[in-house]
Amino acid sequence: MSKPSSFSAPKGVPDYVPPASAEFVAVRDGLTGAARMAGYSHIELPVFEDTALFARGVGESTDVVSKEMYTFADRGERSVTLRPEGTAGVMRAVIEHGLDRGVLPVKLSYAGPFFRYERPQAGRYRQLQQVGVEAIGVDDPALDAEVIAVADAGFRGLGLDGFRLEITSLGDDSCRPQYRELLQEFLFGLDLDEDTRRRAELNPLRVLDDKRPEVKEMTAAAPLMIDHLSDSAKAHFDEVLRHLDALGVPYVVNPRMVRGLDYYTKTTFEFVHDGLGAQSGIGGGGRYDGLMAQLGGQELSGIGFGLGVDRTILALAAEGKSAGVPARCDVFGVPLGDDAKAKLVEIAGRLRAEGIRTDLAYGGRGVKGAMKAADRSGAKIALVLGERDLADETIGVKNLGTGEQQQVPIDDIVAVTGAILAD
Repeated sequence: MSKPSSFSAPKGVPDYVPPASAEFVAVRDGLTGAARMAGYSHIELPVFEDTALFARGVGESTDVVSKEMYTFADRGERSVTLRPEGTAGVMRAVIEHGLDRGVLPVKLSYAGPFFRYERPQAGRYRQLQQVGVEAIGVDDPALDAEVIAVADAGFRGLGLDGFRLEITSLGDDSCRPQYRELLQEFLFGLDLDEDTRRRAELNPLRVLDDKRPEVKEMTAAAPLMIDHLSDSAKAHFDEVLRHLDALGVPYVVNPRMVRGLDYYTKTTFEFVHDGLGAQSGIGGGGRYDGLMAQLGGQELSGIGFGLGVDRTILALAAEGKSAGVPARCDVFGVPLGDDAKAKLVEIAGRLRAEGIRTDLAYGGRGVKGAMKAADRSGAKIALVLGERDLADETIGVKNLGTGEQQQVPIDDIVAVTGAILAD
């Protein structure tokens, strides 16, 4: 009996091991595939960035920046942070590499781990996996609708259907300052604790995002941004909804929705799945018209989303569904002797080169153990090779579904296995 390991994964960091890892890959690839269908190119981002990028881009009043970032000094005494979200890093890369000076919009997609120091619970991890897109450089309601439709298509392509899209508008520079004053006037008339009052001073919208029941009750009558939109912001929002109707994407307008990051303007949305309990959000995003200039780039608008791979897997489970199939092979080699194993290694290479997934028994297993391994592999064909077969330059080909076995010339093995698999 092997000694148990004294190491385990960090708290709040899930492992995805076979067979569950097959679903992880299927969900991640399904969500990114929907983005590729709409012309989004892949961008690979650093896992850590200059801390100031997130403080400035995400907002110092947010919980993400003030409470949840993994920040440390590197060996050069520079303050760096494990990325808590993707948009700020994408904008930095677009500015740094001059992508904003080419054809607009710049349409990018990304996938990978993000890091937030939160209390771990079901659906809330300290290393979370996300797929995201950003469309930068064009302020067009039709582009907002496309981004939302890409997310909707990604979820539905995986078989998920028990979710809803909630959407609202957070206004623009022509109406947000007046609304901010109106909201602060309301909030400062409440009996708020010191931390909440400080938040109301920095970013009053964040108070509407407070999940505590007593705060939600106090703010129930708060003025809503959607009732104070400028004519241009309202026209933009109405156009987004019109395009979503044309695309057949169902939605619910939620005027009290506030996303957790400071950079959102105008269109803001979230995908919610009630089967997940308290952590019901499976993805969301919005428009961020001033972010690029704030990070030192041009005055260009953008819109994007981040979809939770972990949360999507949990949502599928809540619906009694799954995605992907465990990794398997098509052909499994059973060698009877060292010379036979050497030949099967060569044959396996030939089959793989032709696109046929091939594995074989290693470690000197007996024929009984090797055949059991072949059955467990999920392969359709077992190749059985012994010393006598080598002398005759033939190999046994067994159809593991029907039990039929035939001897064929070794030189014909690619054609024979290909024909059986195609049947």
